[in-house]
Amino acid sequence: MAEFALDLNDDQKAVREWIHGFAADVMRPAAAEWDEREETPWPVIQEAAKIGLYSLDFYAQQYFDPTGLSIPMVMEELFWGDAGIGLSIVGTALAAVGVLANGTEEQIGTWIPQMYGDANDVKVAAFCSSEPDAGSDVSAMRTRAVYDEAKDEWVLNGTKTWATNGGIANVHVVVAVVDPELGSKGHASFVIPPNTPGLSQGQKFKKHGIRASHTAEVVLEDVRVPGHCLLGGKDKLDERLARARERAKKGGERSEMGVPPAGGRGSVKNAAMATFEASRPAVGAQAVGIARAAYEVALDYARTRVQFGRPIIDNQGVAFQLADMRTRIDAARLLVWRASWMAAAGKPFEGAEGSMSKLFAGETAKSVTAQAMQILGGNGFTREYPVERMHRDAAIYTIFEGTSEIQRLVIARTISGVHVR
Repeated sequence: MAEFALDLNDDQKAVREWIHGFAADVMRPAAAEWDEREETPWPVIQEAAKIGLYSLDFYAQQYFDPTGLSIPMVMEELFWGDAGIGLSIVGTALAAVGVLANGTEEQIGTWIPQMYGDANDVKVAAFCSSEPDAGSDVSAMRTRAVYDEAKDEWVLNGTKTWATNGGIANVHVVVAVVDPELGSKGHASFVIPPNTPGLSQGQKFKKHGIRASHTAEVVLEDVRVPGHCLLGGKDKLDERLARARERAKKGGERSEMGVPPAGGRGSVKNAAMATFEASRPAVGAQAVGIARAAYEVALDYARTRVQFGRPIIDNQGVAFQLADMRTRIDAARLLVWRASWMAAAGKPFEGAEGSMSKLFAGETAKSVTAQAMQILGGNGFTREYPVERMHRDAAIYTIFEGTSEIQRLVIARTISGVHVR
């Protein structure tokens, strides 16, 4: 187990510089165009694939870093470049994490490579959990998966929403209800292979921010997948459901909104929440990257903008804002790095450290980008400067992957031992 340290090693520093160069030279010049077009930036993703940045091998190397710091470092640099394009590049990773968190070794080896394709034929993947009536409340999920024993197939019906890459993905990972009586404990994850009949794209959303990232509904109508597409396998699912039923008979507490009660590390795992728990620090790192980018624009502007015969940074009202912005960014990064190291070291989140990192980083991105706009004044409100786009992009980080309110609920339940509602 690697000791927690704040110094990146030489390999990590080299990777950071490499990604920073790609973000500065390729992503930033294209950011405004793809934000306006509100389309997936396939040429940029392909450029990332050509240099090995968008590939299974690259993310596997970062994922298995024993320090845990490589993934948040990568996320921060990419989202410093641009959040919309960044999410188009890393959106596949959420589906990959869904397979890693719930799948067998064979499933991991089979499906994750198909999520990325190669530099000549780039693919993307989608993780589909949220529904029109089941966002934070995953126990309200209605998409059903019914097992056809005679054919060893699962039949899925329902509608998913807010799916990154939904409908355009080569591989979809879908969370569905297999036992409605067990609430959120009766869910399972399924891989929907490419070109499976019955899966279609529904509404594509026109969003406030991260507009270069494709977000849409995914409609499932009698979608049939082979039994081996159930992540983890049927034997494992049957064992998990049996444990959940036994707990229910004994009057065990069933968590609402998919959030386990404090101290519940031995509780039955929910398929969607296992994915979100693993990804929260990485999402926090994305927010740190957006905040850092906005802070740097504001700092440069304050040094060069002259009013009343002197740069505006000479004024305490501006300088103190920048001091607070930098302090919050550094604090957010430290929380993200701590949670990432704990996850890599196999240490339990006894204080809900993963949720803490995502909560604080998301709130920081939202506040820092707003302060950056304020420092730029009228210029900050125009699209001539990037902080307007960064502010729009930051807004989602208090909403997706668990709202700030849900993160606070997780933290409160964990630190109190009380099933706070």
